[in-house]
Amino acid sequence: MSTIQPALIRAAEAEGLPAAGVTLFADVTDTGGHLTSHRSFFRPGKDSAPPHQHKEASELFFVLSGSLRVLLGDDIITLAKGDVLVVPPNTPHAFEAAGDEAAEVFFVLTHAKPRFDYYRLLERVYRGETAPSELAETSNLYDNHYVDSPVWQARQS
Repeated sequence: MSTIQPALIRAAEAEGLPAAGVTLFADVTDTGGHLTSHRSFFRPGKDSAPPHQHKEASELFFVLSGSLRVLLGDDIITLAKGDVLVVPPNTPHAFEAAGDEAAEVFFVLTHAKPRFDYYRLLERVYRGETAPSELAETSNLYDNHYVDSPVWQARQS
């Protein structure tokens, strides 16, 4: 029987990905396969997470500041500072800053695959070092499956 050790990640030691606006905290390799966590900043008017779903993972959102517009299935909701949302597997979702200020959100995914390399890939895409098509090619590897959402597309009209 293996013993899972506590995982302490100090803010000063967390890996930052500035182009993607992501700070990596604990991945499944740090938590005995239990969860992965990160913090993201979303700027108003900038593209954020497009519609996607996770086939295996549940995703918890905790809004630290600002507000977040979220696609949840076929609905669009707004989360405010202090709100928590848990998105179960196979639920289409997307998110972006709502309003005129940036949103800061802490995410935890459970029953997740290792995800830190996905965020590092995303960082390279934002820097123009990697083609965005590589993200879609990693859907099964990172359990991040992009989906179409007419509801999300219509929000901009």
